[in-house]
Amino acid sequence: MEKKYYITTPIYYPSANFHIGHCYSTIIADSLARYKRLDGYDTYFLTGSDEHGQKIEKKAEEAGVAPKEYVDKIVENAKDLWNSLGITYDRFIRTTDTDHVEIVGNIFKKLYDQDDIYKGTYKGLYCTPCESFWTETQAKDGKCPDCGREVHEVSEEAYFLKLSKYQKRLEEYIETHPSFIQPESRKNEMLNNFIKPGLEDLCVSRTSFKWGIPVTFDPEHVVYVWLDALSNYITALGYSTDKDEKFKKFWPADVHIVGKEIVRFHTIIWPIILMALDLPLPEKVFGHGWLVIEGNKISKSLGNYKDPRDYIDKYGVDPVRYFVLREIPFGNDGNFSEEALINRTNSDLANIWGNLVNRTIGMANKYFEGQIENTEQVEDADKELREKLCTLKANIDEKIDHLQVSKALEEIFEVLRLSNKYIDDTAPWILAKDETKKTRLQTVLYNLLEAIRIAAILLKAFVPTSAEDVLKQIGKNQGDFQNATYIENGTYSVTKEPHPLFQRIELPNE
Repeated sequence: MEKKYYITTPIYYPSANFHIGHCYSTIIADSLARYKRLDGYDTYFLTGSDEHGQKIEKKAEEAGVAPKEYVDKIVENAKDLWNSLGITYDRFIRTTDTDHVEIVGNIFKKLYDQDDIYKGTYKGLYCTPCESFWTETQAKDGKCPDCGREVHEVSEEAYFLKLSKYQKRLEEYIETHPSFIQPESRKNEMLNNFIKPGLEDLCVSRTSFKWGIPVTFDPEHVVYVWLDALSNYITALGYSTDKDEKFKKFWPADVHIVGKEIVRFHTIIWPIILMALDLPLPEKVFGHGWLVIEGNKISKSLGNYKDPRDYIDKYGVDPVRYFVLREIPFGNDGNFSEEALINRTNSDLANIWGNLVNRTIGMANKYFEGQIENTEQVEDADKELREKLCTLKANIDEKIDHLQVSKALEEIFEVLRLSNKYIDDTAPWILAKDETKKTRLQTVLYNLLEAIRIAAILLKAFVPTSAEDVLKQIGKNQGDFQNATYIENGTYSVTKEPHPLFQRIELPNE
C-alpha cells in the first residue's frame, strides 16, 4: 500500500506584519512534512492565504488600490518569510486563484441545489476583524470573544448553511472518533461549549461588500469567508474537476494543524461542509496553543512585535526553528523571548550537539588522520549507546505519528547527551596513549560517529541546514533516512577542516 501524507496549515489572512506566533503552525507542519518525505511517504503540504472579505476591501480602499493589487504585495511578503524559514510547502494556495474560485462556486451551488443552503436574512452581531458572527450570549459585553474588539449589529439578506441539520451526526462522529480533535481539551470544549448546546445555521454569503467569490446564481451575494477559506483543503487538490488526481490520492487529509482560536471552524463548520458533500472527514484536527510574550499575545499594539526575519538574521534560521519546535510541548501555550532562544541555542545546539561533533571530528583527525572504522572491540560501556541508536528512529516515528515534535527532539538530544557522557566514560585521550588500545579507540570513535550520523539524519526534518552540514563534515553527505540505525561494518572519512556548527551567543547582560 502506497504511503501518503497530507498535512495543512490554515490559510492566513494577508498581513504585512507577520510575527513569530504566525510562524508556529507553519514551522511545525513543515517539520512533519519533511519527516514524512524523508521516511518515504508521498507527502503533500499545503499552506496559503485567505484574501477575500470586508477587511481587505476596506484596507485596499484606504490604500487607494484594487483589493487584488493590495493582497498581491502582502502575499509576496508571506512567501518571502516562509522561504526565510526554509518552509517546503507543495502549494501555496490563494483564495483568489482561478481554480479555487471556480470550485468554491460549484460547491456553493451544489449545497444550494441539495437544500443544505437556503436564503434568508441575517440579523445579529458581527466582528469585522475576525469576520465572525456571534449571538448575544456568545459576545462578551458587546465584544468579540476571540479578539476582544467591538462587535456591531448587522442585518442583511444572506444564504445560510444548515449546521443544525448535521448537529447530531457531527456529535456522534466526534464521540466515536476520539482522535479526530486533538488535544483532548479542545474536543471537550467543542462538544460541551458549542455543539451540544445547539448549532445555529451559519451565514455563508454577504451583500454588504463585493470583494469575494460571487454566488454563481445570485451575483449580488459573495461567498462568506468560512465556506470560501475552508474549502481550500480540497480545492487545492482539484476536487470535482477533471484534474482530481491529487484529490483521489491525498484526501482525506492526515492532519489539519490549526491555532486554538480557529478550532471551532475546523471541527464544526468544515466537517459539516464535508458531510453535506458526502466526503470523508480529515483524520485529525490538531489545535495548538499560542506563542506568548510574558503571558500576552504578540502584537504591535503591545509593543512586543518583531518581524521573524529579525530573529533569523540575528541568530540563524535553525536556532529559530529549533526553539519553536523544542521549547513548547505541542498543544500548549508557550513563552517566546530572545533570552530563552539564546539559552536554548547555547545549551542544546552549541554545547550538546556542536561540541560533540567538534570533539569527535577533532579526535578522529588527531588519532587516525580522519579515517575511522569499527574494530568490534566492544565493551560494556558501549552497550547503552548502541542500544539507543538501534531503537531511536522507531521511537521518533512514534512521537511524530502522535505530533509530539518537542518530545521527538528531546529524545534525539538525549542520545547526543549520552554520547558526550560516553566520551567522558571511555576517555579516548587515555586510550590514545596506549598502542595496544588503538583498536579499542577506533571502535569508540566509530560509535560516536554513528551517533552523530543517526541524529543528524533524523534532525534533517527539524534543522535541515545544520543537519546536512554535520553529515557533510563526517563524510556522509546523503544520510539515507532508511539507514538511521546502528550499522556494524561502516567506515568514516571525516573532514580535515571542521568548523563549529553554532557559535555560543552572549546574553545582553553577560
